Amino acid sequence: MKPLKIIHIASEVDPFSKTGGLADVARSLPKAQKRLGYDVCVITPMYGQIIDKEKQGIELIEQNIKLHVNSEDIVNINIYRGYLMQGLPVYFIENTKYFSKRKSLYGSSRENSRFMVFNAGVLRLISMLDLKPDIIHCHDWHTGLIPYYIKTKFHYAKKLGETKTIYTIHNLVFQMGMNWWEVPSDHKDYGKTKLPHLDSLDIKYINFAKRAIMNADIINAVSEHYAEEILTKKFGQDLQRILKNRQHKLYGIVNGIDYNELNPATDPGLHKNFNYKNAPAGKRDNKKILQKKFNLPADPNIPIIIMTSRIVYQKGFTLILNIMEHILALNLQFIVIGAGDKKYITELQKFSKKYPDKLAVIPSHEENQKYETLTYAGGDIFLLPSHHEPCGLNQMSAMRYGCVPIVHRVGGLYDTVTDYDPAEKNGTGFVFNIFNGYELYGAIVRAVEIFKNKRRWKELVRRDMRESNSWEIPAKKYIDLYRTAINIKEK
Repeated sequence: MKPLKIIHIASEVDPFSKTGGLADVARSLPKAQKRLGYDVCVITPMYGQIIDKEKQGIELIEQNIKLHVNSEDIVNINIYRGYLMQGLPVYFIENTKYFSKRKSLYGSSRENSRFMVFNAGVLRLISMLDLKPDIIHCHDWHTGLIPYYIKTKFHYAKKLGETKTIYTIHNLVFQMGMNWWEVPSDHKDYGKTKLPHLDSLDIKYINFAKRAIMNADIINAVSEHYAEEILTKKFGQDLQRILKNRQHKLYGIVNGIDYNELNPATDPGLHKNFNYKNAPAGKRDNKKILQKKFNLPADPNIPIIIMTSRIVYQKGFTLILNIMEHILALNLQFIVIGAGDKKYITELQKFSKKYPDKLAVIPSHEENQKYETLTYAGGDIFLLPSHHEPCGLNQMSAMRYGCVPIVHRVGGLYDTVTDYDPAEKNGTGFVFNIFNGYELYGAIVRAVEIFKNKRRWKELVRRDMRESNSWEIPAKKYIDLYRTAINIKEK
């Protein structure tokens, strides 16, 4: 088979820039494909106030390049290059006006203009460096104009006639630089009109995700179940009809996690390293440190519930707060780490003051990153009762460290966690089917009761740690998907 040249396009790539799971995927998937022997590179924006060029070994390779975004708009860009690993370059597109004035990745009132410049810049970079990819893999809405540009023969895409595009939906809620449901009906983007100029008031109404779905050669979602869900009105975010019309191009591939970086046997962030064979002793030592660090009573026989997600509605915090009194009435401890919605954080902090020996709340994204794997290693139960969850990475990371998940039966959580059956002694976690507080509370009670049976809990922890959720399998599935795209014959 012909070796493939693959370019991944993403708005964030760990360790250079990150707000969430997208950055993890944009780092780990290319690395997994590189290890399989493919020619891979990544293109992302250069966030001037976030990325430390010198510290991260990023060098300038081209500067003052005129980028003709359209017939009227011309901006200058610089191109930098760093590396994710040996032989895997990451190219950065720099424009001070659009990507170097903010201390955050997102949140501009001109988000569509920013990423329109980035999308055009990607094609300019590919053309100028003569990269000649077989596949351009576009990740989420920020990259959504690239399939549109290629299909409509944008001037920088003229050499890309044989190149195929894959568009990955990481979360369909996000389609453009504003909430799509707030767009007035007379400003809805039907996906076929000419793109406005950068300073036009109409540019903010361009739906990047919609145009990607309409023009990409292959569309995929980040789990098999989510690919089915987005065809329904409940999860389709007003794009379900377009997706239904393109169902023959729609696939689902569950994300993975990087087993080299997430490894309890070698993780430097743990008090004591361990593997599935000596997990009980290793987790007990880390649990003692975890309880001390977050000012909770040191007791190995009390189960610790961990949450390391964004503190927002999507992650189920409405349910949690509705039943928090009942949760904290149980013999358990609860640690919540993460940034998010102030109204939820305020309520959580009220409960932590009322129950200081049971609940620790650390509303910080930085602290989450710093202590995430320690909380998995020392924690017993990982809680993620999401309203919707396209894939979810945290539950897989938690299982890697022997932290047993409780999840809502939705999206990728459905694909990655199986409900524990005490009669059959199988399953990897505790799954509730209906999104309400009673169901969630029932799952928590089940988990706490099984925790009391040390022999069964040890078996469950070891089973979770032996689950195969590495990127190697999905990386191979994506290669198969790329070949499917290449074999598509244009009508």
